[in-house]
Amino acid sequence: MNPDTPWWQRAVFYQIYPRSFADGNGDGVGDLAGLRARLDHLVWLGVDALWLSPIYPSPMADFGYDVSDYCDVHPLFGSLAELDALVADAHARGLRVILDLVPNHTSDQHPWFVESRASRTSAKRDWYVWRDPKPDGSPPSNWIAAFPPNTRAWTLDAKTGQYYLHFFLPQQPDLDWSNPEVVEAMQGVMRFWLERGIDGFRVDVVHCIGKDLTFPDDVEPFSRLPHVISHYHESTHRHLRALRKLVDSYAGERMLVGEIAQTPEERFARYYGQGDELHLAFDLPHQIYTPWDAAKWRERVANLEAWLGPRGGWPTWVLSNHDTPRHRTRLRASETDARARAAAVLLLTLRGTPFLYAGEELGLEDAVVPPARVVDPGGRDGCRAPVPWERAAPHGWRGAEPWLPFAPEPAARSVEAQRGDAGSILALYRRLLALRRATPALQRGAQRLLDAAEGVLAFERSDGAERYAVLVNTGAAEAQSDIAGRVTLSSDGRGEGAAFSGRLAPDTALVVRRG
Repeated sequence: MNPDTPWWQRAVFYQIYPRSFADGNGDGVGDLAGLRARLDHLVWLGVDALWLSPIYPSPMADFGYDVSDYCDVHPLFGSLAELDALVADAHARGLRVILDLVPNHTSDQHPWFVESRASRTSAKRDWYVWRDPKPDGSPPSNWIAAFPPNTRAWTLDAKTGQYYLHFFLPQQPDLDWSNPEVVEAMQGVMRFWLERGIDGFRVDVVHCIGKDLTFPDDVEPFSRLPHVISHYHESTHRHLRALRKLVDSYAGERMLVGEIAQTPEERFARYYGQGDELHLAFDLPHQIYTPWDAAKWRERVANLEAWLGPRGGWPTWVLSNHDTPRHRTRLRASETDARARAAAVLLLTLRGTPFLYAGEELGLEDAVVPPARVVDPGGRDGCRAPVPWERAAPHGWRGAEPWLPFAPEPAARSVEAQRGDAGSILALYRRLLALRRATPALQRGAQRLLDAAEGVLAFERSDGAERYAVLVNTGAAEAQSDIAGRVTLSSDGRGEGAAFSGRLAPDTALVVRRG
């Protein structure tokens, strides 16, 4: 393995949704103090970097993705000084920290938008996307917002008689990145955090910042879907090259990983540029919703290599996040951990940078949230349930009732219960992370797909003479393989250290040492 490999290629990232991770002051909402107190768990687990979902001041219409101040911390989570202390504590433990950056839109309560909305002649009017109605009074285009469902991406401001654009909630007006003052302001935000020691940014819906300001109507079938899915404009790449240049000007290998949720899917590779745009990009939502089917995963792996290879791009791999049902729920693994355990092996052995979502290592599924406790406009409460730390209720959340109910089996799924069980899914994640870190072939090695029986995904990772085969049986029946070697790790813990028998149980994954 090349010792000069960038840290973000070697790392495993761990996404923390701060509201749901750990509560330090007993108000029922996770915060920075709670997170600081749990850093040693993350070191013990073996991850390398933390991604914090938004902690900025916000009215919380979209739970932090409607930012009202990019350069401070919401009092709900703590203070700027506490964030500085968290970053220092993490760095002292060898953990990197990246923040969510939300450059496409602000809150409607951000001072920029308050001024922009004041009049048509406001100095910040053109910081946002304002347009006159069509002659019949309708919005400038037929674009659909991401939520609420089936609503227009335009809201009429009665005072000024113009519509403003919002790809998401009306409380999240889109910035106009064709204005150089907006670009400079957002770069100033990035400088603020980079100078405080932040290691990089996960950039929210980054493919949306460049816009076609003629606003052509969407055509079928996209006219019935949120515009964010099909949105594309070439100017985004110019902005990303500037952001990459800014980030690269700081010491310590700072990085950008971008959220791309776009059709056609292969277009996401363009956001790597020629090694001068994003360092990493999420192929969302296509990757997360790949079914538990070996043929589909083989196609996914092959396509990713084909799309990124010519650009020298490095893949990312994600099974769960704060916007989608947890993979244990999606994969219908609620009756048994077998499928979720096999998926963990897949995630942490594929060539690329894995991103874990807090609680994934505990085998959490989505919480069942009664109607009276639903709070998210996008219907994403289930995957945002609090992490259970202790076996006994209230599972480490002392004080006020947590802001959302726990996922099923919080006692058995708690960190405390699983840390004491060598056969738990938490123990499996820890062993996988240790194996990946100690094994150049799995961390940074080459990858090639192997022939395998129906229902089995097989690939080889290699670094020099070191070779490992990974076999994942997604089928309902036992499968056979002629691959020879010793079992280094199995998702069910069986056969480790012995010669591979050639038999692979359903919903099971193996790592086999070949050389």
